[in-house]
Amino acid sequence: MRNVPASLNSMWDRSPTSKSEGSLATEFCTETIYKYLGLRRRNMKRIFLPTQAPSDWQRSLAKPSLHWKKSYSSMTTAACWEAAGNELPAEVKQTLEASGRSDLIGLKLLAAIPEWEVDLPGGKRPSHTDVLALARNEEGLVVLGVEAKVDEPFGPTLGEKRADESIGQGERTDYLHAALRLEVPLKGEIRYQLLHRTVSALRTAEDFHACSAVMLVHSFSPTRRWREDFSSFCEAMTAMPLSSDIYIVPRFKSPRLYLCWCTGDERFLDVELPSVV
Repeated sequence: MRNVPASLNSMWDRSPTSKSEGSLATEFCTETIYKYLGLRRRNMKRIFLPTQAPSDWQRSLAKPSLHWKKSYSSMTTAACWEAAGNELPAEVKQTLEASGRSDLIGLKLLAAIPEWEVDLPGGKRPSHTDVLALARNEEGLVVLGVEAKVDEPFGPTLGEKRADESIGQGERTDYLHAALRLEVPLKGEIRYQLLHRTVSALRTAEDFHACSAVMLVHSFSPTRRWREDFSSFCEAMTAMPLSSDIYIVPRFKSPRLYLCWCTGDERFLDVELPSVV
């Protein structure tokens, strides 16, 4: 039997003197254990704990102190989804049902997971979905990949990505096009983030054997900022409108693929939640 590293024993043998030191000690021990056992650490474990309060969402953020602010998408989304209890937020349910599609009507929320990660080929980091929601009705299971927005944009365009493209980035862009069954490269003005959020929803739906995948932009912007970027993406995907806010991509049958814009409840922009980190 191998000896436990002395550095790890020394961390276990004393108590941390502050919250920050305790967090660093836990992270250090975790990394040491993985190296000691010769394991490859995943970015995100597939073990989840229920939240006790909306502020628990802060712990899952990549930069908890930077992103956890009133009227920012992270805090606003946490307040909105927690207020809905064990249901989908009312506006999400209403937007989905306006499609008239039987697989999107009367959905029951099974689980909502903040900051869901999906590993994709190429690139340096996984794709981060703000909320992964699993829901179902008589038709079957539906995966909702939620991208929450207030005023922040969808990030760089494909043209900007291509202008400074590494080998890994090129591999990921090619993979996204193939996964979306695009026969020709999308134009440079399309927002890159919309591609990998959509592919993340598709891949997760496939993993769960869901009948449908929905890439849903949950926008709390009072002026519907960046809606034109979403519309351009739907057009580039040759998606067909089912209502003013939801589109279907006909070439996907199993799972079916929907692109959705949902206008969030602006009251949650005024909610300020305490910090827990």
